[in-house]
Amino acid sequence: MQLDSSVSAIVTGGASGLGAATARQLAGLGVKVALFDFNEAQGEAVARELGGVFCRVDVTSDADVEAGFAKARAAHGQERILVNCAGTGIAMKTAGRDKKTGEITHHPLAAFEKLIQINLIGSFRCAALAAAGMMTLEPADSGERGVIIHTASVAAEDGQIGQAAYAASKAAVVGMTLPMARDLMGEAIRVNTILPGIFDTPLLHSASEQVKAVLAASVPFPKRLGRPEEFAALAAEMCRNGYFNGAHVRLDGAIRMPPR
Repeated sequence: MQLDSSVSAIVTGGASGLGAATARQLAGLGVKVALFDFNEAQGEAVARELGGVFCRVDVTSDADVEAGFAKARAAHGQERILVNCAGTGIAMKTAGRDKKTGEITHHPLAAFEKLIQINLIGSFRCAALAAAGMMTLEPADSGERGVIIHTASVAAEDGQIGQAAYAASKAAVVGMTLPMARDLMGEAIRVNTILPGIFDTPLLHSASEQVKAVLAASVPFPKRLGRPEEFAALAAEMCRNGYFNGAHVRLDGAIRMPPR
């Protein structure tokens, strides 16, 4: 797919981190970008910077997502690109003992369900609506109508202690990539997923420099945290390269996560 001003994109979680970096990368190539996020202040600021449009969207809400697509399409036309970066994480064991009292506790189901709603169902909800919209387009010169990119995590394959819910949500995103690509192959819409490792994003901003240094040292090579622009560059290549389809790709400096 040629990335220029003839193409529009929607990036979920676009107000910060991997999403904002991806929005900047695409906008820098001339693509018209709409950002979905629930952080209005940051989202509006990034949209102004990029000359894009911000849509306040909670990806767990049908009404929010539908309204977001309507606003983005009114501003830029039908998108040919969707990049799903909206997501969150928690650390909680399946069951455990309180260190002080010895009381046995278990993972609250509501917390598990919330993570699935955001990371998995939110991604699918946006992808299904984007795909339906892309199907109304005529194929571009490349022969394709659009491309959908999901964000999973290396936790999908190397989930750590306390990551049962998070790893399950991300593994499911990986698991739906190929069947979704097969669902849409007759419509000339491609689907891929990126599995980032340890990236320097807002999720790590509360960590001390010492903790960040330990995390960086755990990466085989290069011994540093991933940069959001490196994720964005891979997302852009997945858009450009028409033979990228049904793939899930680790972007992690060769790290394999230990149990803790």
